[in-house]
Amino acid sequence: MKCNVGGIDRILRIVVGLVLIGLALTGTTGAWAWVGVVPLATGLFKFCPAYPLLGINTSGSSCSK
Repeated sequence: MKCNVGGIDRILRIVVGLVLIGLALTGTTGAWAWVGVVPLATGLFKFCPAYPLLGINTSGSSCSK
């Protein structure tokens, strides 16, 4: 699994994921906010399964694991 999520994209995914999970935990939103697990996981693993299908790569030319 090559990484395809990099830099700002990764930071934004992690922040959005944590915010959505936080909203779900506090009951501010409905259960749909648990979808925040998806951007959080893709940010932490530096891989988005949809990116290869769409031909997108934001990690640049190199990927440090």
